Amino acid sequence: MWRLFTLCFLAVFAVCALAPMSYAQDKVRIGTEGAYPPFNYIDQEGNLKGFDVEIARALCDAADFECEFVIQDWDGMIPGLLAKKYDAIIASMSITEERKQKVDFTKKYYQTPARFVKHKDDDIEISEQGLKGKAVGVQRATVSANFIYDNFGDTVKVRPYATQEEANMDLVSGRLDLVFADSVVLLEGFLNTEDGQDYEFVGPGYTNKEWFGEGIGIAVRKKDDELRKKLNKAIQTIREDGTYQKINKKYFDFDVYGDE
Repeated sequence: MWRLFTLCFLAVFAVCALAPMSYAQDKVRIGTEGAYPPFNYIDQEGNLKGFDVEIARALCDAADFECEFVIQDWDGMIPGLLAKKYDAIIASMSITEERKQKVDFTKKYYQTPARFVKHKDDDIEISEQGLKGKAVGVQRATVSANFIYDNFGDTVKVRPYATQEEANMDLVSGRLDLVFADSVVLLEGFLNTEDGQDYEFVGPGYTNKEWFGEGIGIAVRKKDDELRKKLNKAIQTIREDGTYQKINKKYFDFDVYGDE
């Protein structure tokens, strides 16, 4: 009888072990950078803040997840996900075909164009001739960096940085002629600050799908379809119940979601 009970227990245990992981009411670890204001950043008290962070918390509430944030440098964001350091990336990551080779994405949760910023006194035209020899700062391993390398790499001096803030600082110090990044990041994290008061946008906004993808989404490991579906449902929920709009209004005076 005892042997039969043991065999039954082991059979049940084996079935449970093979069952897909359920995230309902479980802890989900969220990877984010903490160095990309206003989307994700560390405030003076050491607290993680920003649009990405509040959206992540709202999604966790809507999906009935217990969420824990993990800070990760941008360069190691996808490797950290694949190494199971966290379960999802909510860090203003663009949905691109290149990244889809390594991870899966939810649908977008916002979409804004990328732009150049220059000093107000500099007469710079955004063209192949106008940018010739100019030093342009970008955050490395980003879609903005890829866009500059592919479209202006033979014309400009591309200077990659670990964070956008470092690039902005070098623009102010005179080591750069321009920076190129997401327009909202540049507006809220630089132009609307004391350091950025003498700087301005120049040229058009860029949303080319080839480089900037389908918007900003949440990355999960491939085949982690249950989590992806739950997050997609949560995005729909907070869009429909007004939670998304309340968070949007707290940070921006326009709709960052973009076209439906």
